[in-house]
Amino acid sequence: MPVKNILVVDDSPTERFFTVDVLTKAGYQVITAENGEDGIAKAKANKPDLILMDVVMPCLNGYQATRTLTRNEETKDIPVIVCTSKGQETDKIWGLRQGAVDYLVKPLNPDELLKRIAALP
Repeated sequence: MPVKNILVVDDSPTERFFTVDVLTKAGYQVITAENGEDGIAKAKANKPDLILMDVVMPCLNGYQATRTLTRNEETKDIPVIVCTSKGQETDKIWGLRQGAVDYLVKPLNPDELLKRIAALP
């Protein structure tokens, strides 16, 4: 099933605006959340096709939110791509261990982001 609706979870208004702009110009419908707790609630309520998850956020960080989403019966089939400034190899491994299907390091390259989304099954 092609990705149409994307949930962007990021506490930075600048990053959210940038990501939403890239995605909407590419034809995607976008929902946003400002932290992990809000992201989980919106994922359950809206059932997006994909979640783009920041890591460093208040309330519940992106690793915790990803782990919760990928282990929850309602949301376990929604792919999560971690998008963060944490670029160490150990960070990437940890993100993938939480259930993420991919890991992108900020600043995001719009072309790479769109290609990674298009490559999802």
